[in-house]
Amino acid sequence: MNLSDLQNGDSAVIVRVSGHGAFRRRIIEMGFVRGQKVTSMLNSPLNDPVKYGVMGYEVSLRRSEAAMIEVLPEDEANQPLPDGPEEAPNANDPTNRRPSADTQPAPRKNEINVALVGNPNSGKTSLFNVISGGREHVGNYSGVTVAAKTGHVTYKGYRFNITDLPGTYSLSAYSPEERYVRQHILDRRPDVILNVVVASNLERNLYLTTELIDLSQPTVIALNMYDELEASGATLNHEKLGGMIGIPMVPTVARTGDGIDTLLNTIIDLFEGRNRVTRQVNINYGTTIEPELAIVSRLMQQSDELPRQFPPRYWALKLLEGDTEAQRTLRSCAAYPEWKAAAERGAEKIHRLLAEQTEAAVIDRKYGYIAGALRKVYTPGTVDLNRATDRIDRIVAHKWLGFPIFIFLMWLTFSTTFWLGKYPQDWIEAAFAWLGELLRTHMSEGPLRDLLADGVIGGVGSVTVFLPNILLLYLFISLMEDSGYMARAAFIMDRIMHRIGLHGKSFIPMLMGFGCNVPAIMATRTIESHSSRLITILIDPFMSCSARLPVYILLVGTFFSATAGTVLISLYAFGILMAALTAVLLRRGVFKADETPFVMELPPYRMPTVRATLKHMWDKAEQYMRKIGGVILVISIIIWFLSYYPRTEVPTDTTLDPVALSEMQYENSFLGRIGKFCQPLVAPMDFNWKATVALLSGAAAKEVIVSTLGVLYSNADEASLSGTLAASGDFTQRSALAFLIFILLYCPCIASLAAIGNETGSRKWVAFSILYNTGVAWLMSYGVYHLAGLFLSA
Repeated sequence: MNLSDLQNGDSAVIVRVSGHGAFRRRIIEMGFVRGQKVTSMLNSPLNDPVKYGVMGYEVSLRRSEAAMIEVLPEDEANQPLPDGPEEAPNANDPTNRRPSADTQPAPRKNEINVALVGNPNSGKTSLFNVISGGREHVGNYSGVTVAAKTGHVTYKGYRFNITDLPGTYSLSAYSPEERYVRQHILDRRPDVILNVVVASNLERNLYLTTELIDLSQPTVIALNMYDELEASGATLNHEKLGGMIGIPMVPTVARTGDGIDTLLNTIIDLFEGRNRVTRQVNINYGTTIEPELAIVSRLMQQSDELPRQFPPRYWALKLLEGDTEAQRTLRSCAAYPEWKAAAERGAEKIHRLLAEQTEAAVIDRKYGYIAGALRKVYTPGTVDLNRATDRIDRIVAHKWLGFPIFIFLMWLTFSTTFWLGKYPQDWIEAAFAWLGELLRTHMSEGPLRDLLADGVIGGVGSVTVFLPNILLLYLFISLMEDSGYMARAAFIMDRIMHRIGLHGKSFIPMLMGFGCNVPAIMATRTIESHSSRLITILIDPFMSCSARLPVYILLVGTFFSATAGTVLISLYAFGILMAALTAVLLRRGVFKADETPFVMELPPYRMPTVRATLKHMWDKAEQYMRKIGGVILVISIIIWFLSYYPRTEVPTDTTLDPVALSEMQYENSFLGRIGKFCQPLVAPMDFNWKATVALLSGAAAKEVIVSTLGVLYSNADEASLSGTLAASGDFTQRSALAFLIFILLYCPCIASLAAIGNETGSRKWVAFSILYNTGVAWLMSYGVYHLAGLFLSA
């Protein structure tokens, strides 16, 4: 029978994993290996994907992929015992030794470079923050660390330079983060690798450790979340286990800081060569693989061109596995054709004798090595730590309740952001109005007074008032991330995402896009499929980031106050709809069908801490205020200058009121001329030249739209920008709605375009994003304007 045939609550033992290439490797790396017990736990609301339990983890898998895993019911299975944790028979062979001292980077006195390596959700970033005093955001889902972050700490006279690398399950060449981590270790050669392992889920986490063992680098293991292991009633002789695998182990609890001093002392001892636990251990890959491995590694040992950062045994193993990154690294060596030929002969022989590819056989032996070691040092506990998680999942991922709960949480997020944020928003708005009036009262007339009152206070103040709304939005996003619900949202949405040609994993960057498109685009690195990753990058800008929120709240609150919450969430929903339609077009018209497996860890639910949530909100507030004090301030001053000059000569006997005079000045200014030149392009949606200028300025940063309107509609007779807009008559409900749609969809900001260029490595996708998004914005805005004429006032 196949894994997809299991009913919820049934368990079976894995017999064989079908498929080939990247699909098969990823499935096996995630723990679906022969002899492992697997349990079907929960169907998603649309019955696909399915949550499975394996190796103490909960993983979601599509039914089509589960059908490729052959299983036997528990009572029928006859599990073979895996190999024990033996060392290779030729452990003393020079081809297996650590690189010699002259190939290692010269030690720097009292300076230690440490690389943090670990699985997603292992608490790696939490440990980084505790050690370095960093302020990196910690989320309870994979992909929070999408680039290397560096921190520093001085301890006992040693300076630690700590690099937090992206979370990864292995060091294969399968995904961008795996390649990044391996390349970092190869190029930077850290003095110590700190391998962060979840203490309560050793079997799965230690697979990455076996990959580090192959690298033969100085390594320390942090047994993180050790309190969870103790709470489960399990016992672990970590000193004996460390001695068996040749790597010192230190129990830690990053949340409370327990064990951090011991961990740093262990790193210092290892750096200084005083640690007695560390030693070279070679995993025995069995009587079929070891002879072929020895042949290739001996050939490599004879060459002086071989990269010396890693031992010949490692390079030989990678060539036997057909690792493309290793082949690319070694291709420049003169003896590479000989090595490759020997590796191909060896891989063919291994496949003939074992009836499976070398990489799958190696993964099997690694898990056998882990299981054999744990049998001697680990006693499982009797307390099920996932019981609460399973109970919550039965509700939030229920067939009938899952989608209503998700929609309710989205509605609650945006409705609360609007109505609760309105109170402090009014206070801040009143404060800036008072400040502007104070300047007008106590300063003499002239350009300086107008610059400060209209350019600085009018522009910057109009954006600052939305800070409470931004904080509330990030409060909800932080709670969903830290609790673990974000991964469930991807689990719930996978079947829908699959229908538009994407992964459930793509939904996480899309949700992150509600906060900011830049980190959301970077978070696509966790998507293994190149085409799915590229499509997700291109549709992410359709997600309404927090920079658009001030514009939404201003216009929605002004023209749709009676139905503000509904209109607001409808804008977000429309952005998601356009993203989905774009994904379908790209998948069917540009990219081929993608069959990369949807395998995603579902972390246990954890109670978000007040400290982490407040830190997340504070960081975002700091970023927002920094942007206000930087790009928004500069652009506000530029907008003011362009609207202030050239000055319009006003006859002394004029009877025009101040508002009319101000309007005349704006129309004849540089800004007015630019707006009038471009205005015919958006005239079909009834946008005037002021709206046109606001759209042009918003290409730099969407918040600038509000500050631009604040400058253009500055009016001392009105208490707020909202009141000025309503009184101007420049917008009707129809044109305001069309304006909102245009802002939702048109070209991404400069920072997002830079992120698209960096992540895709191509300017053509930057150009595509500008032209396509703006074209879609015009068409949709035009359609909404004319369709809204049937329902709204003209």
